[in-house]
Amino acid sequence: MELDHVKRVGMSAALKGAAVLRSYFGKVKNISKKGDIDLVTEADMNSENAILEVIKGAFPDHSIHAEETGLNDQPSKFQWIIDPLDGTTNYAHQLGLFSISIAFEMDRDIVFAIVLNPITEELFTATKGEGAYLNNRAIEVSKTQEVSESLLVTGFPYNLKTIFEPLMKRFSNCLKQAQGVRRLGSAALDLCYLASGKFDGFWEQNLNPWDTAAGVLIAREAGAEITDFSNRPFTIDKKEILATNGNIHQEMLGILKI
Repeated sequence: MELDHVKRVGMSAALKGAAVLRSYFGKVKNISKKGDIDLVTEADMNSENAILEVIKGAFPDHSIHAEETGLNDQPSKFQWIIDPLDGTTNYAHQLGLFSISIAFEMDRDIVFAIVLNPITEELFTATKGEGAYLNNRAIEVSKTQEVSESLLVTGFPYNLKTIFEPLMKRFSNCLKQAQGVRRLGSAALDLCYLASGKFDGFWEQNLNPWDTAAGVLIAREAGAEITDFSNRPFTIDKKEILATNGNIHQEMLGILKI
């Protein structure tokens, strides 16, 4: 597989999806629910359709795992993992903190990733073993040494009511010990902002593969340490993620332990 061709197709797909999201931004009319607080709009669906049209046109034999259409049954060593709109609630409320997330997996190993905010035009990319970039400029994690000097970011899962007490306990622990905690509403952007040194640590529960696949590669290529809450290696099928600049990782593990 020629990876340069994969990159060009992935970039073209992301830009097509971004154009769709910009065209609907502030004009969404149809908002439905997949759960109590899990929204989906026509922008999600049309962005995904635009992305899939580009990828399927170039690679009809590749497997695809996308948020809205799910996992196709195309057997292949190559898989695209796609979130056409990460941050739908923000989008529906005309808050420009959302992204398109596209990861390319080869033999179950993610080797290329794109996260694009269509409003700010922040384009994060990474190729395995080649570093991470924001708009073609190399990025790296922060050098902060202690949680007390750190700015953290987290998210709340859609099923938060079922895990409310442990969720709030961890949030409380971090809020008490960090310099600050933010909640942006897009896990892909959280990981990319960690990668570029804006945040020093990120934790969340009950994410899906399309939420983390691209952001995890970008963060790792920028120098991040990523595990679950028990310090076991993170994979995109896991339901806990802790990503840090590495320096505060052990301290964060202790804070999240309840």
